[in-house]
Amino acid sequence: MATEVKVPDIGDFDDVPVVAVLVSVGDTVAKEDPLIELESDKATMEVPSSHAGKVVEMKLSEGDSASEGTVILLLEEEGAGGGDDSGGGDDKAEADSGGKDKPAEASGGGQEGYGDGDQKGQSAAPASNAQSSNTVVDTGSSKFHASPSVRAFARRVDVDLRQVNGSGRKGRILREDVEKALKSQAAPSGASAGQAAQGGMGIPPIPAQDFSKFGEVENVEMTRIQKISGPALHRSWLNIPHVTHNEDADISVTDDYRKELDTQAKNEGYRVTLLSFVVKASVSALKTHWQFNSSLHPDGDKLIRKHYYNIGFAADTPNGLMVPVIKDADKKGIVEISKELGSLSAAARDGKLKGDDMKGATFTISSLGGIGGTSFTPIVNAPEVAILGLTKYWMKPIWDGEKFVPQKTLPMSLSYDHRAIDGALAAKFAARLAYLMADPRRLML
Repeated sequence: MATEVKVPDIGDFDDVPVVAVLVSVGDTVAKEDPLIELESDKATMEVPSSHAGKVVEMKLSEGDSASEGTVILLLEEEGAGGGDDSGGGDDKAEADSGGKDKPAEASGGGQEGYGDGDQKGQSAAPASNAQSSNTVVDTGSSKFHASPSVRAFARRVDVDLRQVNGSGRKGRILREDVEKALKSQAAPSGASAGQAAQGGMGIPPIPAQDFSKFGEVENVEMTRIQKISGPALHRSWLNIPHVTHNEDADISVTDDYRKELDTQAKNEGYRVTLLSFVVKASVSALKTHWQFNSSLHPDGDKLIRKHYYNIGFAADTPNGLMVPVIKDADKKGIVEISKELGSLSAAARDGKLKGDDMKGATFTISSLGGIGGTSFTPIVNAPEVAILGLTKYWMKPIWDGEKFVPQKTLPMSLSYDHRAIDGALAAKFAARLAYLMADPRRLML
């Protein structure tokens, strides 16, 4: 009898598109071998096999959607004999029925949040008789295939995906298809226009141009990570009143100590970077100013205070920016944080990050230190309320009252949600970070 291999627990994700099938009928797979790739609005996840054996039937194809418990394939386990096949037909029919019914049962709303999933309650509500005819209701219909981010974008701009022709592989609807459909629609008027303006969608689109009139051009496909993160960043920028506070930190003493640790770490196969100290300092500052470790309550009248400290850090990869998360950073020292930074960064570059590796952040650090710059405005990763940007440190002359002395200075850019944090509190948080970064002994308190 063939064994059903199902999608395991993949966290808060549901109705996730299958973007790649990595095996086919007749292949022999080992336990933990990747079978398919799922792409949510947060990450691309490989789903491993729970058993070893030979693939006898595929239940999912590229473009299908899957949730926890969806059957991926049927596997003839290693060492299994032919057995009595008298009941096999009924079992196979039942498996086929389950595989076909699953997509219809799955919710089509998808996960819209970009952070740790606290925004899942903001997905589209069920349709009512009072809704206007042009309101899009994501019913999870199997008649079209689109990623959760594309579904969310379509809902925001009132484009019915059932009326859109997908240009992706196997008819998958891409963001460009939705934008094309939007341009072909008449501009909303009356009540619909008012609703659009309230939702931030009253912004007129940028007119399309034929750039080939001026010279040679080519269309370069964006990476999957860029396609996924773009709508989330756009949503955060439109919905969050961003303010950025800039601060300089004297890291002369701390960096000297870091170099000592790094010299020893090289011999043990890992590196100690300045980011490890910034992670540690951030946790201490978050404990002092808890508002930065919170999220806005859905009712808008409260803050959700978090008593755990998970620090996300932006990692540059060949496929785009990804944000792995160091869980329980308050319980880890510089060495452990350094090792985890290295392992998570390597996994991000190799495309091997798991869904859980990118969930649950309470505060994020985006470092451009290895590239350059003096300051920038990082975009807050909603539902977080703040993000810290770092640029390259440099030697700065500081007047000590008698003469100028060289100081190794780290520029810091703190962006925050002004609804949750005011300017005075942001200045205190940044000053606290600078104080902690000036002496590594302060990180031990």
